[in-house]
Amino acid sequence: MNDFLFSEDVVTEESTAQTEHAFWEILVVDDEDDIHQVTKLVLSGFTFEDKALRFHHAYSAKAAKQLLEQDLDFSVGLIDVVMETSHAGLDLIKFIRDEINNHDIRLILRTGQPGEAPEESVIREYDINDYKNKTELTAIKMKTLLYSALRAHRDIQIIERHKKGLEKIINASSSFLKCESVHEFASTILSHVTSVMGLDDAEIYCAAAVNQQTSPATDFKLLAVSGVETQPSNNTIPENVKNLFVEAHNRKSTQVTSHDYIGYFPTQAGLETMLYVHKGSQLDPTEHQLLEFFANNIALAYDNLKLREIVKESQKELSYILGEAVEKRSKETGSHVKRVALYSELLAKLYGLNNFESEIIKLASPLHDIGKISIPDQILNKPGKLDPKEWQIMQTHAQVGYEILSGSSNEVLRCGSMIAHLHHEKWDGSGYPNQLSGKDINIVGRITALADVFDALGSDRCYKKAWPLDDVLSLIKQQSGQQFEPKLVDIFINNLELFLEIKERYPD
Repeated sequence: MNDFLFSEDVVTEESTAQTEHAFWEILVVDDEDDIHQVTKLVLSGFTFEDKALRFHHAYSAKAAKQLLEQDLDFSVGLIDVVMETSHAGLDLIKFIRDEINNHDIRLILRTGQPGEAPEESVIREYDINDYKNKTELTAIKMKTLLYSALRAHRDIQIIERHKKGLEKIINASSSFLKCESVHEFASTILSHVTSVMGLDDAEIYCAAAVNQQTSPATDFKLLAVSGVETQPSNNTIPENVKNLFVEAHNRKSTQVTSHDYIGYFPTQAGLETMLYVHKGSQLDPTEHQLLEFFANNIALAYDNLKLREIVKESQKELSYILGEAVEKRSKETGSHVKRVALYSELLAKLYGLNNFESEIIKLASPLHDIGKISIPDQILNKPGKLDPKEWQIMQTHAQVGYEILSGSSNEVLRCGSMIAHLHHEKWDGSGYPNQLSGKDINIVGRITALADVFDALGSDRCYKKAWPLDDVLSLIKQQSGQQFEPKLVDIFINNLELFLEIKERYPD
């Protein structure tokens, strides 16, 4: 027999229309053509789980290797032992398991010369699933063998899909934990559902929603819908999907149909998260289980995100409240601390700090003058210029602010302590309390110093009227390299319209 191979294509029009996964791929390796023909004849019409067999024929181990290297998803290999050599089949087994690392295919050795490869030693030493003498393989035994092998291959594939799906769920969960807002969280859900399912975006429709467990069913809030890029609303989903969310809420349980999955997950915070997924083809049990794990992680992540948002909002409010309390003692408006916070955040981002660092500066900068609570009213609210002794007392607020906040382990308060301590230091070293200069002044202090001076000069104070904008800008440019870092001044001047927008939004 010549060394050749071929894959037998099914030629009917109906069959060619089927997808690649509509067949069990069977590899037959034998140097006798009669064996190939008998195998096809015996297994003619064989189906397992509504899928037929598709045969691929190789007449030598070398030819089989070429087929195996084509990355076809073979389910079963029927392999002769003796072909071009007396142990060609055994060498092929080692190639499959050790060289191309294929442990999914079920391998059945068939031999007409059992003396060449004793059964016990072969089963012990080679990673095969069965070993048969060709003479004992009746039609019924061949079919029994195929049923057993295909069930084993199917189960391995299910386990592998579970493994890959769980890996994707773990990766998705880590992405959820990095989300800073509900909107970002919603987008992340959509980007991972298709990945977990192993499908193209066009193959499924999904939607995620939340509600209070005790609220009316129709009060759910839509987090995300596939194919909707803008902020979704309840009007962007079909009526039948709305009804399924309502039903899941009323029943307080997950609902599953052949093509739809509606996961229902209550949280400890009294919320409920619902995930709807519709697939064009039938959802199999593995996909149901993966969606269950995935949706459960969505619920937990959403709960944590809401708690983080509550904590963050609380920190922001407390920072503003404390900052405003100080400003009111000096008869200044609460808008000052809000503007300084937003100026500082904007400067931080334009300077190149990341979103997290910029957010921390925004939350901490309202505390820049917290030390003024120690300054007597007659000094703090003196309408005229301070005398040297009064000025010396006023300067102590930087150190006092640092001491008030520095004992905390909270990230925002630690940053606030630095800002309170450093925002009166100057780039040229002539500031207070420690005459630091250049980059010895932490960036949070350099940023807040510029933000604070810009707002203070442009606002009314007990000791002065607001300066015209041109005069404020002239002084800031003049102080570049003296009071302020030149790079920050350049950033500020080049993006002035952004800072003026903030000023207009929060007037005194």
